[in-house]
Amino acid sequence: MNHPGKWWHALPDGRIQCDLCPRDCKLHEGQRGHCFVRQREGEQIVLTTYGRSSGFCIDPVEKKPLNHFYPGSSILSFGTAGCNLACKFCQNWDISKAKDMDRLMDQASPEMIAKAAQACGSKSVAFTYNDPVIFAEYAMDTADACREAGVKSVAVTAGYIHLDAAREFYAKMDAANVDLKAFTEEFYFRQTGAHLKPVLDTLAFIQHETDCWLEITTLLIPGLNDSAEEIKQLSQWCYRELGPDVPIHFTAFHPDFKMRDIPATPAATLVRAREVAMGEGLNYVYTGNVHNKEGDTTFCPSCHASLIERDWYRIDGYHLTAEGACGECGHVVAGRFDAKAGNFGPRRIPVRLAA
Repeated sequence: MNHPGKWWHALPDGRIQCDLCPRDCKLHEGQRGHCFVRQREGEQIVLTTYGRSSGFCIDPVEKKPLNHFYPGSSILSFGTAGCNLACKFCQNWDISKAKDMDRLMDQASPEMIAKAAQACGSKSVAFTYNDPVIFAEYAMDTADACREAGVKSVAVTAGYIHLDAAREFYAKMDAANVDLKAFTEEFYFRQTGAHLKPVLDTLAFIQHETDCWLEITTLLIPGLNDSAEEIKQLSQWCYRELGPDVPIHFTAFHPDFKMRDIPATPAATLVRAREVAMGEGLNYVYTGNVHNKEGDTTFCPSCHASLIERDWYRIDGYHLTAEGACGECGHVVAGRFDAKAGNFGPRRIPVRLAA
């Protein structure tokens, strides 16, 4: 059943404009937006994927990736279908580009999801696999149900959303990992069909005007967004506009979707990017999709002691106090922490929710 959507207005020419994201899709009766899941039905916009999922899975929170949000805990992850970007390198393209609604196998109300997270012992629920911005009403209602159940909510997103909608959406989220896909308008336009500035606006908004914990991911693609100069400019912007304590994850690309002719990102590229970003003053910089224990580990910005030692998604050492401070020098580490790390480890457990 379609669910009434928010964020739209009628135009003088009879069309209805969706105001959720910067695409501003203008729809005649029956038309769907670029995301494919927001549709004009009569005199309103409806969400066609409310309550329907492409599947549920229990993951380590570090896989989102979030390294400063209750390390070692498990997170119940799910997505729907569709996307409001057109990334040629999409690594979940079978879900994000799906126009076959039969892919949405699991049906679950927000209350069912919250109860499932409780039953599984997951500390949080992640809206992921495809972008939760396009199923914002479903994600927000689920976040409300989770909050009542004592479960946290996490958005894994490209951050392509108008600020009016962002104010409502991120007020419900406890954490977000935002894909900053590159630091040039040319890349955004040519490779994603979107624009850079709205994403930068979203990042600044989350960091300065919400209580939502923020981390950033940049997928480095050889020859397109991996130059030392671009990484330096990205890092300088993050330091200047967000501050030194927002963690950033540089992750490795692998050939997929419409970019099968580009080789996988060498581990050395990620190591170099981490060095560049730390050289620009960022305190918490990580590497992803490669085996690099140093790039997985959280170090104290003050005394450089290793505080959270990771090997892939397994935590091998945890040296924070109950207050989230360095056990050596007392420097308070930015993030959301428990007195002890969780021990979920690298498991991935598919879950079916019974209607």
